[in-house]
Amino acid sequence: MAERSAIKRLFIANRGEIAVRIIRAAQGLGIHTIQAYSEADAEMLAVRMADEAICVGPAQAAKSYLNIEALVQAARDRDADAVHPGYGFLAENAGFVRAIEAAGMRFVGPSADTIDRMGDKVSAREAAQAAGVPVVPGSKGRIETLEMALAAADEIGYPVMIKASAGGGGKGIRVAKNADDLAQMAPQAQAEAKAAFGDGGLYLERAIQSPRHIEVQILGDGTDAVHCFERECSMQRRRQKVWEEAGAVCLDEGIRDKLCASAVALAKAANYVGAGTLEYLYDSAANEFFFIEMNTRIQVEHPVTEMITGLDLVQEMIRVSGGEKLRFTQDQIVRDGHAIEVRINAEDPILQFMPFPGQVGSMRLPEGDGIRFDHFLYEGYQIPPFYDSLLGKLVVHADTRAEAIVKLAKALDELSIDGLKTTAPLHRALAADISVLTDSFHTQWLEPWLEAGNLTATP
Repeated sequence: MAERSAIKRLFIANRGEIAVRIIRAAQGLGIHTIQAYSEADAEMLAVRMADEAICVGPAQAAKSYLNIEALVQAARDRDADAVHPGYGFLAENAGFVRAIEAAGMRFVGPSADTIDRMGDKVSAREAAQAAGVPVVPGSKGRIETLEMALAAADEIGYPVMIKASAGGGGKGIRVAKNADDLAQMAPQAQAEAKAAFGDGGLYLERAIQSPRHIEVQILGDGTDAVHCFERECSMQRRRQKVWEEAGAVCLDEGIRDKLCASAVALAKAANYVGAGTLEYLYDSAANEFFFIEMNTRIQVEHPVTEMITGLDLVQEMIRVSGGEKLRFTQDQIVRDGHAIEVRINAEDPILQFMPFPGQVGSMRLPEGDGIRFDHFLYEGYQIPPFYDSLLGKLVVHADTRAEAIVKLAKALDELSIDGLKTTAPLHRALAADISVLTDSFHTQWLEPWLEAGNLTATP
């Protein structure tokens, strides 16, 4: 019989594969699930799987999945006692948290104050420094004007990275090699950040050449925190992650221990509740790491951590958000083997990753020991064109990285989704590339590789 949770009726304020993932985790805890959906998502797999579902508005996300008033009212109407935001949409919106709590429900995640503090890159940086966590040299506060940006860049040293103070997903980011670049790019970045997040504040940091993107998964209960080791997320296109691994084989044990310990220190300092991720840049030449930001939510790539630790991170975040204490001490969380996740998007990688929504035909999904495919598809399902193109995540686990890549290549060959173009050909090509096989890549590696025609040259 499933364990009973302090949370009894969970409202899922998201869609797609993460909604399916949350439903499975919650139902495994004996929790009644209530799925929110837009008019375009009435036939979504999560709607079919949940114990009940409720429409929260039209297809446009602004009128449904981003409509705080509609979501809170729907959750209250169905007597939910907690809300899980998934990732994206309102997952890191402190106003949403406050509205949920004002309505007498729990938020599955950190407090609004923690999101305010750690979700803003400037205040998160300040919190990291206070906790003794190394940060990339950067501006000392929010930048509102070009004059402030130029003065900060002179102090930091070029090249500098221009970032939106709020938000993520690569929005608003530019790299300026000199003052002329900065004068041109800062207003562009400010406008993009304002449009994406409603906040035009910027900050600058030194641009580290050819860094690795390493992140640490943490769990906290508001008092204590533990880490679940690190992930390597350097394979990126337009600052969006494409291929993720756990752990990061580029790290030696000494630097790994320091990195993970720094993440725990910061999570404890933030009184963090739930699952969260601290992101770092790793300079392999200098063997140094620098904190860049915290994601105060579950991550798309969380399955690779689950594969190497055996933990169910979504269940654990539900437990602690329901008032439970962490069930594990740090020494009880053990790494086993290596895991890789690739994102399968409804895009044609041969045609500049053009979105390709359509109707799902027959499907053949890979199966077997150490293979997992998180998705929201079924035969005959019409993919709506209004949302993110992510269809699912193919995840493999093996004893070593080399064995995991072999398993991934075989699983990709077995994967077939008729009716759609997907990014599977990209991952097949990457799994055969010598730089990938030898772990010789960084955050700026993939785009030149694509521009060189490596993908189109692949059969």
